[in-house]
Amino acid sequence: MSMQVEKLDNNMAKLTIEVSADDFEKACNDAYNKNKSKISIPGFRKGKVPRQIIEKTYGPGVFYEDAADICIRNTYGEELDANKEIEVVSRPEIEVTQCEKGKSFIYVASVALKPEVKLGKYKGVKIEKVSTEVTDADVDAEIEKERRANSRTIVVEDRPVKDGDITVINFEGFVDGVAFEGGKGENYPLTIGSGQFIPGFEEQLIGAKIGEEVEVNVTFPEDYQAEDLAGKAAVFKCKVNEIKETELPEADDEFASEVSDFDTIAEWKEDLMKSLTEKKAASAKEEKENKALEAAVENAEMVIPDAMAEFECEQMINDYAMRLSQQGLSIDQYLMFTGMDMDGLKAQMKPQAIKTIKSRLVLEAIVNEEKLEANDDEIDAEIAKMAEMYGMEADKLKESIGDREKELMSKDVCLRKAVELVAAEAKEGK
Repeated sequence: MSMQVEKLDNNMAKLTIEVSADDFEKACNDAYNKNKSKISIPGFRKGKVPRQIIEKTYGPGVFYEDAADICIRNTYGEELDANKEIEVVSRPEIEVTQCEKGKSFIYVASVALKPEVKLGKYKGVKIEKVSTEVTDADVDAEIEKERRANSRTIVVEDRPVKDGDITVINFEGFVDGVAFEGGKGENYPLTIGSGQFIPGFEEQLIGAKIGEEVEVNVTFPEDYQAEDLAGKAAVFKCKVNEIKETELPEADDEFASEVSDFDTIAEWKEDLMKSLTEKKAASAKEEKENKALEAAVENAEMVIPDAMAEFECEQMINDYAMRLSQQGLSIDQYLMFTGMDMDGLKAQMKPQAIKTIKSRLVLEAIVNEEKLEANDDEIDAEIAKMAEMYGMEADKLKESIGDREKELMSKDVCLRKAVELVAAEAKEGK
């Protein structure tokens, strides 16, 4: 078994892997054993047909496809592990170039290789100053959130719709006088001012009374997801069935005592100011790190192959699908609700995928440049965090963690050190 590496432009490569004739013959025999119970030939019991009889009946290549899969599965990862000078960062595109009896099996894997990074300035990068100030308005906003969380909805019958109301409406949309698919709804709850419908729709319901029919004239955005409606003028015939408004509790001592650990609104505000200051400091630290890293990435040079970005997109989509499943929604349902297909979702995620890749590559390059390392105490601290997260004892968790997991922890610690270094050295301007 051997592998030849041909490096191409844009960090792509062709890996030509050759499997000996003996190993290919063994794979063919494994494929025969896997499939013989499924093959029937007159005169033989099922599962007892000799291989040479099957090959004579169906052709010498009858087991080649399965044998090729076995060879690729057994050799691709092994060859990558043995060739440390290259690091593959995409799924391989496989092409079989030789698959004949008595000859070696040869296939070519087209892959993306980890790009080389030419670091620019990463120490002392200039970034916009991040504010840590917390104002009285911030405190009031937190109280407003709590008021809304404790609000109640009241049915309104003696006035027309106003901004902020919760309405229940019937509607049907028409383009050039013809109703269009998906443009009809009955007893649909719509909060005026929520921006749930296309621009201009909700505002035209303001002033409508219960039972009143209203014509709403809008124009679909040029980039609307349904291409047959994009940029077109439409008329929606609407009827207001119900009007409700939200009643908020007064922000007084009584309210403070009900929703907080304090007896007065003044004491509650003082505590909110303290907690918001701590949160703002933490978020400001993160924002400064992000800005400093963005500047370091902008100063670096690298070429990201499309196959690497595609692979990152797939991982992001898999992660997103997992989060959706926890909410009882499948990725297919999400695509249906949003009017997108998988290609559209990938296109939407690609810029973030490229940004993530570049950030990671730059941080890894800084780790190497600065010779950053993680010591035992730092690894133990990571294990302690993980143990707390899963409700385990740190010592027992440490015993169960292998070298590979510790290596990944060490890498994460080093990447975090790189972020902290870049942020600590950054120069904040106005």
